Amino acid sequence: MSIESLQEYWWIIISILGAALVFLMFVQGGQTLIYTLGKTEPERTLIVNSLGRKWEFTFTTLVTFGGAFFASFPLFYSTSFGGAYWVWMTILFCFIVQAVSFEFRSKPRNIFGAKTFETFLFINGALGTILIGTAVGTFFTGANFSVNKMRLTETLSSVTISRWEHPWHGLEAVLNVQNVLLGLTVFFLARTLALLYFMNNIGNDQIYARCRKQLAFNAIPFLIFFLAFAGMLLTGKGFAVTPRTGSVYMESFKYLHNLLNMPVVLFIFVIGVLLVLFGIAHSLIRISSKGIWFAGPGTFLTVFALFLIAGLNNTAYYPSQYDLQSSLTIHNSSSSHYTLTVMGYVSLMVPFVILYIIYAWRSINKTKLMDAEMNEETHIY
Repeated sequence: MSIESLQEYWWIIISILGAALVFLMFVQGGQTLIYTLGKTEPERTLIVNSLGRKWEFTFTTLVTFGGAFFASFPLFYSTSFGGAYWVWMTILFCFIVQAVSFEFRSKPRNIFGAKTFETFLFINGALGTILIGTAVGTFFTGANFSVNKMRLTETLSSVTISRWEHPWHGLEAVLNVQNVLLGLTVFFLARTLALLYFMNNIGNDQIYARCRKQLAFNAIPFLIFFLAFAGMLLTGKGFAVTPRTGSVYMESFKYLHNLLNMPVVLFIFVIGVLLVLFGIAHSLIRISSKGIWFAGPGTFLTVFALFLIAGLNNTAYYPSQYDLQSSLTIHNSSSSHYTLTVMGYVSLMVPFVILYIIYAWRSINKTKLMDAEMNEETHIY
């Protein structure tokens, strides 16, 4: 494969992992609903254990997503993770307290009480989703950094060729309305998916009734924020790249053009949105517990398409607001041909990992989680 084909291939892999991560963040969404849905201690334990059986999928996907970015597009990794470190450190902290909370919430010698760790889970669910959504929003709006390869020749310069040009080191992303809209979209999407998941996974009539009641209260804000973000994205200017020279310029309706120029991606996007809407409507109108099986794949397809239009079709996937020509593309930020090739062979294991996740998921979800099961389980979260 040519270097250009490998770069596009790896951006597709990154897009798959990013889409899977957003879907699996229903775990985070569910953590913000523990006290909304669980009115008694046994009900809250049921909810936490329903999520506890899936939280490692989200954590593992997040780590794999970061690792794949580091291997395939190291300049993005060093620029964003090295410059916008306050955002990424906050996200990392959120996921650390999540892991601690699931492990220690029901320990016999838990001196802090279950409520303390449930509060940590809420923080992870709320702050983690909003910050990840806001960070991904910079793929479309840009960030404050500069790239200069000549810095490697400066005696007193640091090793990195990129430099963050804002004192907030990534937190300034929250000042952009479009970024915040995507953050809130991810937050309410995660809550909506969590409600659909609980309706399918937990065999408790009271929790089911509360999930169905809360579904509209979370699905409506999700749709409002998503439509606002999509409207700004498709009607605004985007960061286009001149193929021959690699220079970056602003193009009106760039991301809309990307969808129209890539009909397969447009089809994926439309099908994804329709599946999400059908999953929500199916659960509200028909009182069904199968909505997650439509909304889940729909979320994956929609986010997958958004990632594709962010990096393909001569688009800068990490634009620079400070210096337009410092913007990162899949061509100027990727690893070498040799590294991409070797990692390409490694990526052939991805389908087997996905099949294992599906197998493990089906094994765990053979039957709905019941109250009685909490008294029989040897390991309770």
